[in-house]
Amino acid sequence: MNQSENKNNIKLFLVKLLAITFAVIIVINMTYNLMFADKLEKLNMIFSLNEKENIEQVKDKIRLEINKGLNKDKIFNEEDKKLLLKLYIKLKKEFEGIETN
Repeated sequence: MNQSENKNNIKLFLVKLLAITFAVIIVINMTYNLMFADKLEKLNMIFSLNEKENIEQVKDKIRLEINKGLNKDKIFNEEDKKLLLKLYIKLKKEFEGIETN
């Protein structure tokens, strides 16, 4: 091999390497955007609850979910009912000795 063939091979190798690197970066970026961007947006909203607009959005979402629950025949499934009843009984026992003045 002569020197010009070596230079051509090196150039070809570098072009291929650059193309493969660029393709891998694009695939990683698309994967990130498709899988994680939506979830990170929701996490950012949760972490920015100190902003009035976000607090209002959360309040509206809670109201919407409460209204959905009230429109159903049964709000809780049997397991949740039992769990809430146990919690209620435990709280009732803890509050029995407290005097309100």
